[in-house]
Amino acid sequence: MNKTELINSIAEKAGLTKVQAKVALDATVESITEQLAKGDKIALIGFGTFAVSEKTARKGINPRTKEVIEIPARKSVKFKAGAELTNAVK
Repeated sequence: MNKTELINSIAEKAGLTKVQAKVALDATVESITEQLAKGDKIALIGFGTFAVSEKTARKGINPRTKEVIEIPARKSVKFKAGAELTNAVK
């Protein structure tokens, strides 16, 4: 499913126009992004939890040259599905 199909589904299920559904989806994604950028955790009961994880710097090996390289520290987004979502997918 792509974004357009998701917007159509939201519009149909919520009784909204496609424009309203797009605005709602964009606002939701923007809000989640802003909170994660601040380092906050977002828990949507029944759906899942979004959180930011810190990955430390480490050494790696370039597979072509076999040269040891330094991989810098970074932040990564993690998602853990909630029980209801997990059960719905089974």
